[in-house]
Amino acid sequence: MIKIGPTITIGRKLTLFGGPCVAEGPELCLEVATYLRDLCRELDIQYVFKASYDKANRSSGNSRRGPGMAEGLEILARIRKELELPVLTDVHESTEAAAVAEVVDVLQIPAFLCRQTDLLLACGRTGKPVNIKKGQFMAPEDMRGAVEKVRSTGNDQIMLTERGSSFGYHNLVVDMRSLPTMRAMGVPVVFDATHSVQLPGGLGNASGGQRDFIRPLARAAAAVGIDVLFAEVHPRPEQAWSDGPNSLDFNTIRTVLGEVKEIYELERHQSNRP
Repeated sequence: MIKIGPTITIGRKLTLFGGPCVAEGPELCLEVATYLRDLCRELDIQYVFKASYDKANRSSGNSRRGPGMAEGLEILARIRKELELPVLTDVHESTEAAAVAEVVDVLQIPAFLCRQTDLLLACGRTGKPVNIKKGQFMAPEDMRGAVEKVRSTGNDQIMLTERGSSFGYHNLVVDMRSLPTMRAMGVPVVFDATHSVQLPGGLGNASGGQRDFIRPLARAAAAVGIDVLFAEVHPRPEQAWSDGPNSLDFNTIRTVLGEVKEIYELERHQSNRP
């Protein structure tokens, strides 16, 4: 059983990991976190705010990576304190894990780094829940190795995220079989609805995205069975520092959450999951 902060138990009800890709600044993060907190309360959905202090894997060296660790953690700490929300962020370096764990509630392993042993072990040793994104190059059954690395630290608070698999150049596809395959490892599963429609490098010096496919893929994942929906949300996606083409605005995330929750509850009832 994975507990996040004082109030959230993964699997008790639908959970949203949502926020802007990059912690662009305190005002933007507070705007998104406040909206999603209130929306999730209205829909009776558990909510964890997510944003990255550093996006180290941008397509171009000239792309905006984020505010950096010190300022980014200050923003996340403010969200956590002022809005009383648990927070999640990516960790790219094993040397950063311990300091990040002092501020956030969930450490996330980026998809490109899901085989990095030192990073997985460092995050596991913090004792905090670890969300590992399945690499675009990984078969779902091969994620067992990542799970076992974190478990070797004595930390069993592990989640696995499906975020699409490489299909030729500049394209991703989602194999929904990956969700039950990864759940069979004894971990909750997350569906990343927004990164799954990313077009890596599709804009030449940046990634594109196919936002119109987020809703059908999110509904399909809920029907297969998920514990958490992951979504990048921005009030003005066209202005987002990162992943704007595959981010959801406020109106669309409301629609998506309503649809996903309805299907989630039906699937859980029919599968007799607790």
